[in-house]
Amino acid sequence: MRRVWAVLGLLLLLISVQEFTWHALWRGWFGLGGDNAAQGRLVGTRISDVAVFGHMITGGVITTLAVLQWAGPIRARWPVIHRLSGRILAPLAVLTGVAGLIYILLRGTIGGPIMNVGFALYGVLMIVAALQTFRLAQQRDVVRHRRWGLRLIVLALGSWIYRAHYGIWFAITCGIGPETCRLGSQKDFSGLFDQIQVFAFYLPYLLIVEICLRLQSARGALSAP
Repeated sequence: MRRVWAVLGLLLLLISVQEFTWHALWRGWFGLGGDNAAQGRLVGTRISDVAVFGHMITGGVITTLAVLQWAGPIRARWPVIHRLSGRILAPLAVLTGVAGLIYILLRGTIGGPIMNVGFALYGVLMIVAALQTFRLAQQRDVVRHRRWGLRLIVLALGSWIYRAHYGIWFAITCGIGPETCRLGSQKDFSGLFDQIQVFAFYLPYLLIVEICLRLQSARGALSAP
């Protein structure tokens, strides 16, 4: 029964990320093509446009691939799919991180210095996790590959988590009443909630992964003869 619930949870997550994935693909593709509606306030130089809209395309793809990589049944029954999707996910994650960093360096984010730091750190961590996951897979270091793979999955889901946080927050605050609707969030992302969010969409989840990995290692050490 526990396995069934896990599969259903992953299926629900896969369905949940599809709207974000297709929106990112749509805006990235048409943004690269010069569509004004897709580009919006993000339009800039040709280099920054390629960086940000390319970032959207690769970011959308890795969001869905991350869910597939997380799926234990796929790894167990169809390891070829797991390996193939991993070989796509890792380089695309590097491209996503690099493109995001280029855009931040060229134009900065709408939220200013705090958002610049939060998003840049996120990009650096994604690049490191992707390179480590791929490197350890090539070395057939299964244990460390799995650990870095989990970190990469969390980071690859980060953009979707960021938007999910806002959806939940707005639903709660606006549900209480009009006076609290969108509390702590401003159009220029200068609100307290906005500033917390630039770190909260990935650091707490990485911390949870680290805690789980250490607990797992501790249980393994206790059970060893």
